[in-house]
Amino acid sequence: MEPRPTIALFAGDPAGVGPELVARLLADGGAARKADIVLIGSREVLVEGMRVASRAYSLERAPIVVAEWDGVDEGGFDCGVVSEKGGRHMLAGLSFALDLHRQGLVDALCFAPLNKAGLRAGGMDHPDELHWFAEQLAFRGTCVELNVLEGLWTSRVTSHVALAEVSALITAEKVAEMIELITGSLRAADIAEPRIAVCGLNPHNGDNGAYGREEIEKIGPGVELARSRGFPADGPYPADTIFVRATRKPNGYDGVVTMYHDQGQIAMKLMGFERGVTVQGGLPLPITTPAHGTAYDIAGKGVANDGAMRNAFALACRMGAAASRR
Repeated sequence: MEPRPTIALFAGDPAGVGPELVARLLADGGAARKADIVLIGSREVLVEGMRVASRAYSLERAPIVVAEWDGVDEGGFDCGVVSEKGGRHMLAGLSFALDLHRQGLVDALCFAPLNKAGLRAGGMDHPDELHWFAEQLAFRGTCVELNVLEGLWTSRVTSHVALAEVSALITAEKVAEMIELITGSLRAADIAEPRIAVCGLNPHNGDNGAYGREEIEKIGPGVELARSRGFPADGPYPADTIFVRATRKPNGYDGVVTMYHDQGQIAMKLMGFERGVTVQGGLPLPITTPAHGTAYDIAGKGVANDGAMRNAFALACRMGAAASRR
């Protein structure tokens, strides 16, 4: 039998759509049939999420366990408003989930959307939650946000940096590291022999050096380096066709390594903005979240789409089950 994972499920930003999304996820009982759930959030916020979503479920009904943590009785969060209080609540909830992992009590973490401005107001001084997770877990290896749209994953060599800095930050070693990281993450999601494509940087893949030499001097050698280490990949391919190649069946790809943030994000969000998932790739704990944000403009209105939340939870279950087998 497939192992039944235990998932820490955090309701995310209490001022955003997260509590509503969690209410929709839990209401029909499907999530609880996939995993044992440790639900992390404020009771007041969770109940309000149920009201907004017009859904009901028992906060005490097994296998959903509402965690007793420092923030469980907090309330008074203003919907759609960045606040220091909300930021501290988010960081405390995530910290509690990581403590559960350290104690061996959960196999994966799935969290509803967070607000970066709120996190910074609450005391986070990292560029994003990925780097905060790495510090909290004392992880010093390679990690990157992976974006997942059903059967296609993407990683990137550079992330939250100015475009003017991208070329200088690309090296053959970093390209090889990203190929290895996305390959390992796909294997952790039970894809035994993932097929990886690598994206070029310049228009027309540099056109043999006419529009830049990064493909010749950095990216291509990075692909060869990864192959020599046992992580096969193809490319580099031009950015304007790589996602056509990747999604072409039956000979497409499971993963695409891009060179910078929007090179992959634009394509993935066009293909399915309300279904995409972000994986905190490379960390010792599987961590997933919807790829969209906290949607303050519609928070509290009961209209948020829960597709990405459901996909994030399902992927956490897959990765958590695989982790528990190892």
